Amino acid sequence: MTTYSRRALVLALSAAGVAATLTAVVTPEAAYAGAGAVPALDWRPCATAASGVAASAPAQECAELPVPLDYRDPNGPQLTLAVSRLRSERPEARRGTLLYIPGGPGGSGVRQLAQKGDALRKAMAGAYDLVSFDPRGVGGSTKASCDLDAEDRDLVNLRPWPGPDGDITESVARSRRIADACARNGGPVLRSLTTANEARDIDRFRQALGEEKLSAWGVSYGTYVGAVYAQKYPRHTDRWVLDSSGDPDPARVARGWAANMAVGADDRFPDFAAWAADPAREDEEPGLRLAERAEDVRPLFLALAAKLDREPKESTTPGTPLTGNRLRQALQNALYSDASFPQLARIIRAAMDPAGKPVLPPDLAQPLRDEDAAVTAAVICNDVRWPGSVPAYERAVTADRVRHPLTAGMPANAFACSFWKDAPAEKPTRITAEGPSNILMIQNLRDPSTPYSGALKMREALGDRARLVTLDHGGHSVYLGNGNACGDRTVTEYLTTGRRPARDTYCAD
Repeated sequence: MTTYSRRALVLALSAAGVAATLTAVVTPEAAYAGAGAVPALDWRPCATAASGVAASAPAQECAELPVPLDYRDPNGPQLTLAVSRLRSERPEARRGTLLYIPGGPGGSGVRQLAQKGDALRKAMAGAYDLVSFDPRGVGGSTKASCDLDAEDRDLVNLRPWPGPDGDITESVARSRRIADACARNGGPVLRSLTTANEARDIDRFRQALGEEKLSAWGVSYGTYVGAVYAQKYPRHTDRWVLDSSGDPDPARVARGWAANMAVGADDRFPDFAAWAADPAREDEEPGLRLAERAEDVRPLFLALAAKLDREPKESTTPGTPLTGNRLRQALQNALYSDASFPQLARIIRAAMDPAGKPVLPPDLAQPLRDEDAAVTAAVICNDVRWPGSVPAYERAVTADRVRHPLTAGMPANAFACSFWKDAPAEKPTRITAEGPSNILMIQNLRDPSTPYSGALKMREALGDRARLVTLDHGGHSVYLGNGNACGDRTVTEYLTTGRRPARDTYCAD
């Protein structure tokens, strides 16, 4: 099999019209079942800059996995996935392989395994080889591109924040422009970036590893990928952990996830407000305490954002002022982890100081790389068709701004998906209660990205297949990430012993 670069694939397949030819009635799974054996992986040390793995992780091995561009043509053009492995340091204790499924869309599993590998190895005590991958379009895997202008790759623009008065004219124009560029420049590789294909790629990875079953730990968007895999390939799942889940409603999928961010911000903001009003902040660093009472922090933030809408504040990044929407996006980012609260408080304090210059973090001070922006847009747009009525979005944004002023209508606005040129290649997978009862869900009560209300929809869809562990905690992602001993203990015990709570349970600390 030949592995092609993205540009070669775009030229060859677009010119040949292969995308139209591959719309046969046969399902991708049926076509792939008749393909040849998956080649063995050629593992090698990957402590190099090119792999994204630091030299401090010398035990991590890397390989390249060829996957079909289109599973309906399994022996046709191939893409390459970067995959990595940390082998069990206690072979006598090994019981299988544990897959880390990264979030995003756009997260690198290779980098995440390097970062989380030591903690996960310690928790698993040799029970697994630990593996992960860069999904197609990410990191060391075959890339896609929309060739977007830098301004359109700015996160505060890629996210469709309305104008100061709620007007969406500019954000709609930008979303149209992004969709047009992706249609013009993305080609077959970009169109192949779907959740269904990621699930198929995981199963090809399983075969290349020589495993009959995989255990898995999926985080954020990775929980949806994990749920889709468990629906498509239930007999190949062993012990399955879904950490920070969203609503899997197949009619909405990512559109629903975006809309739910408004609820998530409201759920989570009180944690930041309590932190920012705590007198202990003054002992840590003068200026971190933003108000004397927690209930005063929200009106302070909203008033500051409105002022910045009218009068943007010069930041330390030339040409990138702190606007109201950039402050709102800074809040969205900071709510993911308590560790980001001080940075947000400093931005707010500097914005309130007539002589201050806010220091913007890198994700707000510079645009995303083109390939990262492409993945962020393409996966959610390729999975399901979004409505395209601009008046409907105008009404939705107006209502959402009233209900959820912290997010100012952005979650209900028209993303690039609203004007995506290509219809989804297949229907989204419906997550159901059919399958083995081997799933453990774990979820923070106050998650800004995948709010608890959405996780309950995933729990409902899975029925008796799952058990849910709820944590009285804020932030996004749980296991080995927020210091909750009860949550960590419950997941570790399930993965290492198979003991899962008999019913849904609650962790207070």
